[in-house]
Amino acid sequence: MSNGTALSYALLFGLAALAATPADDYRISGPYTHDNLSIFLIHGHGSGPGGNLLTLQEAMDQKKVVVYETGNVNELSIENLSSEDVYIQAGDIVKGGQQDRVFPDDFILTSKSGKLPISSFCVEHGRWSRRGAEDSRQFGASSQAVAGKSLKMAVRSQRDQGHVWDEVAKTQQSLAMASNMSVSGGTVSSARSAGAIAAASPTSMQLTLEDKKVVGAIDVYIRKLSKILEGKPDVVGFAYAIDGKTEGADIYASHDLFRRMWPKLLKASAVEALAERPTTKPSAPPDSAAVRRAMSGAEQGRESSRNVAGRLLVVKKETDTVLLFEAREPNAGTGWIHKSYIVK
Repeated sequence: MSNGTALSYALLFGLAALAATPADDYRISGPYTHDNLSIFLIHGHGSGPGGNLLTLQEAMDQKKVVVYETGNVNELSIENLSSEDVYIQAGDIVKGGQQDRVFPDDFILTSKSGKLPISSFCVEHGRWSRRGAEDSRQFGASSQAVAGKSLKMAVRSQRDQGHVWDEVAKTQQSLAMASNMSVSGGTVSSARSAGAIAAASPTSMQLTLEDKKVVGAIDVYIRKLSKILEGKPDVVGFAYAIDGKTEGADIYASHDLFRRMWPKLLKASAVEALAERPTTKPSAPPDSAAVRRAMSGAEQGRESSRNVAGRLLVVKKETDTVLLFEAREPNAGTGWIHKSYIVK
């Protein structure tokens, strides 16, 4: 491999600090394409941390983690009741409480954690009460993640509640146009959540993603693309493009953690592709070299960092064209656990 090619890989994956994992051990396969969405798989050793973590969705489904309402829009309380550590990824939505929320930071919730505060943003506007039969004191599930780079940046970078609400509304409008959902009074009414629930929660991003028409539209993407990991035990991440333009990538320190996150990642990518349908023209998918170029230089971006309760340091690097968020375990000496790229 030439020096120039090796450098391109290093810029993309941020591997310069990981001498035990040479940059040229990573390769990109694909594209795997359905309609306007193209997926690229990122292959590597995946020998880092993260292989023994539960995802938030798994932990909540198994009643091992409880997320509590606090009455503060921008902070919830979370508790791990189990003997396993749990990985929470920025963009994970929790459903219920007095308003559905999204978490803006990667977070590792250690076993038997006790109650801990965790930052959040609201992803529905107006409700502040019980919804249907849900428990307003806590949250019932985490099956969805925010989709679309503008909404992701509002949650992770701008970190402004009003901006988050604005981007949720724009995403709902785009999904309504793409899937023929009903739109009333500037909000999207979920056919699945008819009657009193819809009236109580018409702006919910979660309920929009549960709408039958949206689910039906994204299920086509998922059926076509969900099995591309089969027989590939060295995959540690993916990049995706919509209508020929690279939009982002997620890379993990272990294959197991990526595999656990894959269904939610694919679903969010399909939602984003669906939302883009009314406003973009079909284009040929990029090749792997174009994906590398879109991400290159992120490691040299302007850097800032924030400590996150629950074991992680989140480092943000930004250039004029790309954002990189890197979740590190500074006290464990094991390096990064997740890198998330958003192409502007």
